[in-house]
Amino acid sequence: MPPLSLSSTLLLLLAMLLSSSSCATAAAAEKHGAASGMPSFREAPQFYNAPSCPPPLPAGPGAACSPNALVHVAMTLDVAYLRGSMAAVLSVLRHTGCPQSVFFHFVASSAADYLRATVAGSFPSLAFQIYPFVDEPRVAGLISTSIRAALDRPLNYARSYLARVLPECARRVVYLDSDLVLVDDVASLASIPLPDGVALAAPEYCNANFTSYFTSTFWANPALSVIFEGRQACYFNTGVMVMELGRWRDGGYTEQIEEWMELQKRMRIYELGSLPPFLLVFAGRIAAVEHRWNQHGLGGDNYRGLCRDLHLGPVSLLHWSGKGKPWARLDAGRPCPLDALWAPYDLLLRAPFAIDDS
Repeated sequence: MPPLSLSSTLLLLLAMLLSSSSCATAAAAEKHGAASGMPSFREAPQFYNAPSCPPPLPAGPGAACSPNALVHVAMTLDVAYLRGSMAAVLSVLRHTGCPQSVFFHFVASSAADYLRATVAGSFPSLAFQIYPFVDEPRVAGLISTSIRAALDRPLNYARSYLARVLPECARRVVYLDSDLVLVDDVASLASIPLPDGVALAAPEYCNANFTSYFTSTFWANPALSVIFEGRQACYFNTGVMVMELGRWRDGGYTEQIEEWMELQKRMRIYELGSLPPFLLVFAGRIAAVEHRWNQHGLGGDNYRGLCRDLHLGPVSLLHWSGKGKPWARLDAGRPCPLDALWAPYDLLLRAPFAIDDS
C-alpha cells in the first residue's frame, strides 16, 4: 500500500479524534446514568445530509440561529419520558433528507446535566440546546387536577410557553410530544403553509364530539360558551403542531391560555389537562394539516390504555397518546400489535428501575 499523503494522514487523525471523542461522550453518558441510577442509552447511527442540503450544523447549542437550520424541532425532556423522546429524535433523523440541518430545542425542568450528557452521548453530532423551564413555578400554581396524573406535570404545559423560552430567531418550530415516531420527512411537515395571521397548524378532527372536552358548567354559561360563536371549532391534538412563534407572541396566546387556566381554578370548565385551554384559544382558528401527520390515540384512552388500530389512510407519524406507552407495554410483555413499529427506534441500553409515567 502506498504511503499516505500529509493531507490523508491529517484527515485520518481527525477522524480518529472525532471517533474517540464520540466514544468518550457516549461512555461518559453511560457512566453518568449508571452512577445516578438513571436509564442509559446506546449511541444511535450517524445520519448525513443529502448533497442538496445546506452545510451541516455544528453539534451542540451554537447553531440555534444559523441560516443553515432548515427545521427547528421543539420537545420537552424529562426522565420519565426520556426513552420516548430519544426514540422520537432518532425517528426524525432517520427519515429526513437533511438530518444535519435539524436543530432540536429541548425544554427541561430538572436533571439538565444528565439529560444533556445522555442526548449528546446517543447523538454526538446533534445540534441541540436544552432550556430551563423557568415558568414552571408559575405554571404549577395554575394547574388544576385532571383525569390522569401525567397530564398534571408542569412540563406538560411547556408547549404553551415556547414563544417565551426559545430564541426569537426560531420563528417556526415543529412541536412534538415524546410518545411518537415519524416515518416521513419532518421538513415536509415544517413547510406546511400557514395563512397570514395564523399561528398554529395541526390535524383537525371535526367528527370528534367537541362538546365532551368541556363540562356542563361551561356549556350552561352563555358568557363562556359564546367564545366558540362564529368559529367552526374542531378538536385537534396538541402533540404535533407547527407553530409560528412570532405570530404567537404578537397574539399574546400564552397569556390567553393562562387566563383560561385561572378561570378553571375558580370553576371547573374542563377535565383534560393542557388540551382544553388550547381548544378555547385556537379551535377553529388553525391551519389544517393532513391526518397522516398525527395518527394519534395509539396509547388507548386515558383510563386503561387499551390497544387501538391505525386510522384509515396514509401514515407519516405514529403517536401513542393516551395512557398506554409502547415502552411500558413492551417491558411488561404485553405489547399491542402496533408497538412493534416503535420498538426499532428504542435506544435504551439499561433501565435500573421502573419509572412511573402514568
